[in-house]
Amino acid sequence: MLNNKTILITGGTGSFGKCFTRYVLTHYEPKKIIIYSRDEFKQWLMADEFREYESKLRFFIGDVRDVERLKRACEGVDYIVHAAALKQVPACEYNPNEAIKTNIHGAMNVIDAALDCGVSRVVALSTDKAVNPVNLYGGTKLVSDKLFVAANAYAGAKDINFSIVRYGNVAGSRGSVIPFFHKLIKEGKTEMPVTDVRMTRFWISLTQGVELVIKALAEAKGGETFISKIPSFKVTDLAEAMLPGCTIKETGIRPGEKLHEIMVTTEDSHTTYEYDKHFIVYPQMIWNDRQQLAPSGKKVEEGFSYSSGTNTEWLSVEDIRELLKDVELEK
Repeated sequence: MLNNKTILITGGTGSFGKCFTRYVLTHYEPKKIIIYSRDEFKQWLMADEFREYESKLRFFIGDVRDVERLKRACEGVDYIVHAAALKQVPACEYNPNEAIKTNIHGAMNVIDAALDCGVSRVVALSTDKAVNPVNLYGGTKLVSDKLFVAANAYAGAKDINFSIVRYGNVAGSRGSVIPFFHKLIKEGKTEMPVTDVRMTRFWISLTQGVELVIKALAEAKGGETFISKIPSFKVTDLAEAMLPGCTIKETGIRPGEKLHEIMVTTEDSHTTYEYDKHFIVYPQMIWNDRQQLAPSGKKVEEGFSYSSGTNTEWLSVEDIRELLKDVELEK
């Protein structure tokens, strides 16, 4: 379904954008992929990395805060994957206005550009931090999610829908604990700092995240939130997998940090359906007759929640050690 399509990725020079680009170019024959971002140096580096695909790639310098620039970039675009965001929790706390401008106003601009330029599918990346948010980053992403769901009310007769894909920190990404532990190990440390020994996280790879986005592009009807069914792990087990025999130093939970990643709340359980490899949280409001449940789904029980702390699938130390072999840490 991506063959001969023009796809625009906001924040396309990030970890997700590069993985998505390579995956699509390897598995499909897109007409064009447009990398929309504001850092010309990262675009230059990415262009060099993808030199063999230069005929399929376009690099467009712009900011999601600039709706006119977005509209120019969206001319002739079939699909948008919205990955641009300010993601660092402390930076968002210290610069709340900037986080709002990018994560909320930027989301509104992507929606307006898509509606005005004839785009047919938009998938926005969400985060576990948008669920019961305890920090500003999570709050802005919650608003962003609500905006993309509600955008379906403005589709009218246009062939367009908006959906969301939600996951937590990707294994090995800049925001995850794996590169932090890796750095300490390279420095010869034998003690691994963990903010709370009870802490758990979900394990998802970049490729799994990309595949979920492609599923949403192919199957969404409007307003769904797609969530992968993935295993959990204890952060202390990750430390042991990376450095066998290490000692653990509990440093205290940080401001804005959660003990567990939560993807579905109990409040969302009445519109959540379970599928073979994923969950879908459906919108509470129906705006048009195109919105419908995907077949084969089973409604979850009332009061269900999907948390890394109460998950039914867990990784052992040996499982983690095996998965780490496929994690590419950024330089």
